[in-house]
Amino acid sequence: MRQPFVAGNWKMYKTVAEARQLVSELLPGLQALKGVERVLCPPFTTLLAVSALLEGTEIGLGAQNLHWEAAGAFTGEVSPPMVAELCRYVILGHSERRTYFNETDATVNRKLKAALAHGLIPIVCVGETLSEYEAGQTSEVVRRQIKLGLAELATASAGSLVIAYEPVWAIGTGKASTGTGANAVVADVIRSALKEMFGEIVAQSIRVLYGGSVKADNAAEFFGQPEIDGALVGGASLKVAEFVAIVQAAANK
Repeated sequence: MRQPFVAGNWKMYKTVAEARQLVSELLPGLQALKGVERVLCPPFTTLLAVSALLEGTEIGLGAQNLHWEAAGAFTGEVSPPMVAELCRYVILGHSERRTYFNETDATVNRKLKAALAHGLIPIVCVGETLSEYEAGQTSEVVRRQIKLGLAELATASAGSLVIAYEPVWAIGTGKASTGTGANAVVADVIRSALKEMFGEIVAQSIRVLYGGSVKADNAAEFFGQPEIDGALVGGASLKVAEFVAIVQAAANK
């Protein structure tokens, strides 16, 4: 059985003071829920403050990105050891990184290997754009992202991954995929590609999340699907009641 998993991606929101306030409001509701892995992924500047507030709880902390080098002359970047000091998780390959900062499957692959080498659990994002979706290229695009993003990864390491299927056309648009549509991509494309790369046992052990306009009122639709193990939540993770309700829906899975 794959334990349900819900991560909140705060993106570029919340100052340190605002982050402390949000976490203090989230903690009672999140701590009361069991049977689901809960992770908060705030901006880099708030990681230390949030880490202190999460100490002693079962709620995990994740970063939103990292560089593949352990150190070096990379102004403005954050290395895997820096992330690993505070976090257990890291989001990699989010569509906003691919779209606005020219990240490719190759750079995602380098970051993935670096994250694993430093003991981090990567949440690897894949998903097609609106034009690719409308052109019927979802399977081709998502399969390529899996194959290239996870290339040369040892089978023993693959089991610790989390994959997030986030159709780009659904992120921040209010246009969520359907539960059955997302489940079909996970089953027929993502798990199929993982099986080809790592075998059936590993492919079935990897948790695959859905992301893209997940809200309290549609979360159960996604979590009711057999191949969807949780969600990577964007805007709704900044709203206390919404995020707790989404986690509750995952706990009910």
